[in-house]
Amino acid sequence: MSVGTVTTYVMGDIAVILLVSSLLGGVASRYGQPAVIGQILTGVVLGPSLLGRLPGDPAGRLFPPEVLPYLSVLAQVAIVTFMFVVGYELNLRSLRTSSRTTLSVATAALLVPMALGAGTVLLMPSAFTSVGEHDVGSRSFVLFMAVAVSITALPVLAAIVRESGIAGTRASLIALSAAGVMDVAAWTALATAMPGESHGRPAWLTVVLIACLVLGGGFLVRPLLRWWIHRPGAMFTHQLPVAIILATGCAWATSELGLHAVFGGFLAGLLMPRRDDVPDADVLRAMEGAAGLLLPLFFVVTGLSLNIGSIDRSGMLLLCLVLLISMAGKLVPGYLTSRLNGLDKRESATVAALLDTRGLTELIALNVGLSAGIIHERLFAVLVLMALITTATTSPLLTLLAPPRRPASTQGEAVPSAGRSET
Repeated sequence: MSVGTVTTYVMGDIAVILLVSSLLGGVASRYGQPAVIGQILTGVVLGPSLLGRLPGDPAGRLFPPEVLPYLSVLAQVAIVTFMFVVGYELNLRSLRTSSRTTLSVATAALLVPMALGAGTVLLMPSAFTSVGEHDVGSRSFVLFMAVAVSITALPVLAAIVRESGIAGTRASLIALSAAGVMDVAAWTALATAMPGESHGRPAWLTVVLIACLVLGGGFLVRPLLRWWIHRPGAMFTHQLPVAIILATGCAWATSELGLHAVFGGFLAGLLMPRRDDVPDADVLRAMEGAAGLLLPLFFVVTGLSLNIGSIDRSGMLLLCLVLLISMAGKLVPGYLTSRLNGLDKRESATVAALLDTRGLTELIALNVGLSAGIIHERLFAVLVLMALITTATTSPLLTLLAPPRRPASTQGEAVPSAGRSET
């Protein structure tokens, strides 16, 4: 296939993906779901799970093998940009000063599902070998499954809070703050789950280099960037070029260290200087716009690796098990910890329901595991369905609870800056 033909395919595929994603996102919003649910379903519809099952393999014709590398590169750019936005919007000062309630809720809602995920792998390895996993006893697999069932998607959570009309309530602010804490902890844990050696280096040297990257970024790069951006007569009249250079540079660095590029995007967002801990509005809009435009490509690339038809009886049993530990691991500790910290029953249930939201953040983590070879296609399909189901149940649960609108300004809860993106 010639370069011109590949370019034609790529342009046509982008048009089709954006069209279907917009339509399904609108349908999801109309039925009270986050738009990301419809966008995720774009990958299911255009991939082997649906379109690929029609006569003549239209999915293969629409996305020939020669085109996939180009779409994959654009998808990687999308998730690096998205993770930059997630890191940039985290209010670091509020996380440092989070109240006891927020920290206790975050700790319980992260550690309990992690323990359940790891324990399930260790106690029931046959449940995972039945779907084609072999190295289930490895440190990487155990830790990955612990993280996979414990992630909370802060951007989707923030979108649900706005759309459900509970923004500003004590329950929503606690959930948002706790999700911010868990985001940092979960991505750190996922980074440690990556395979031991990278580019021929021993594991200990990789760990040292990663620590140098993080510490050097926090104590050297961030202060230097803050001075460079805000000094009189600064070279950059806008911060956007700095944000792009930082995001791509960190993504390159983490890739070279054997981690996925998404870790670099998230680290870059944390390192990007803010004025009074408030992100620059122009940078945020531009990076959110770029991520929002390209993310449907990520959903389709994910969908092309997803074949729901491959889930047999053993896969369905594993799906039920994963749903049980992921939902119970969030709902029970989220509710009980909130009650112990003085929230009433309805507020506690609201916090618990919000923390069970996963969405795009979970899909990114699953793609990291798939690309690193920690998990394989059948387990990947099971975990994607878990992410869809847990995210889709959040809005109905909130509607059922109909929490009272109680402003939280007098409660002393720290509020993180939450993403405006619905992904």
